[in-house]
Amino acid sequence: MAAAGGELRGRLAVGAIPTVTALDLPVLLRDYRRRHPKVGITLTSAGSDHLIERVRQGGADVAFLGLPPRAEPKGVRSRRLGGGELVAVVAPDHPRTEPESDLAGLADEPFIDFRAGVAGRVQSDEAFAAAGVRREVPFEVSSADFMVDLVRQGLGVGMLPAAYATRFPDLRVIRLRGAPTRVEHLIWQDRPSPAAAAFLDLIGERPGS
Repeated sequence: MAAAGGELRGRLAVGAIPTVTALDLPVLLRDYRRRHPKVGITLTSAGSDHLIERVRQGGADVAFLGLPPRAEPKGVRSRRLGGGELVAVVAPDHPRTEPESDLAGLADEPFIDFRAGVAGRVQSDEAFAAAGVRREVPFEVSSADFMVDLVRQGLGVGMLPAAYATRFPDLRVIRLRGAPTRVEHLIWQDRPSPAAAAFLDLIGERPGS
């Protein structure tokens, strides 16, 4: 709703995967709050599948997802924000020193990845399957930060979006031939509230949006 003087009010419920890289979400939220200080903002961090359902059910107005290239969110409005490859990350003292590998070259390594079946894991599983490579994933996590903590202890190889992996300069990055890829999506309800519409407008002002 808008106040009598035209000032935007209401609430904006945002959902996001933890590894958003297509835009700077904290800066975006800051700019939105400065522009519309009377709107109450909430943020939920979760997996893509959960966020799609939240937007469908009205629990979130907009959300930022990461999906395998051929996947499209269903039952919501959406647009693609960009895509990129995943890289392998290992502990600083990991015996592997090569800067690049194919997927078969990592077949004997234990992996740390998201839970089987969720969007963040599917993109990697599909790439390894397409390459005819069987891998073991003894450590399944629900957050990228936890993955990084386990990688730092030398417990296995992690898989992260290349643009997100740069946030952890202590980890060694191995670029992959035939790498898994993901696409980031913005989704929203079919009839966005005024607060949500203003947020979508702000994203549209960003270079490259």
